[in-house]
Amino acid sequence: MTGAMRRSQGGRVDRRQVIGFQFDGKRYQGLAGDTLASALIANGVHLMGRSFKYHRPRGAISMGSEEPNALVSIDAGKGRVTPNLRATQVEIYEGLKARSQNAWPSLERDAMAFNNALSRFFPSGFYYK
Repeated sequence: MTGAMRRSQGGRVDRRQVIGFQFDGKRYQGLAGDTLASALIANGVHLMGRSFKYHRPRGAISMGSEEPNALVSIDAGKGRVTPNLRATQVEIYEGLKARSQNAWPSLERDAMAFNNALSRFFPSGFYYK
């Protein structure tokens, strides 16, 4: 697998083992050792969710456990869904089904994204005052 954003050598992935996974119903491929965030970025996907209050676009800004933005839900099947996992900490595996959060009906066409047009009137602030 050669992604547009992936280095040809180095790193901690096994380039011999390609893994298929889904994000928001679309199929992607990653490499063994990839996190969900690194595999999505290697596939050119930078938008991973939306902020829960104003639905502003969110993507990974770090690649560690401190990542505040790239929150996803993992569907484990049979009605078992685990929300609010950091995409930088979820290692991909064959058949992984991940979904973005705080977007309806889809991440790209979020109904509440009109808030971006009004963003100058909605300053960023603390959610818990």
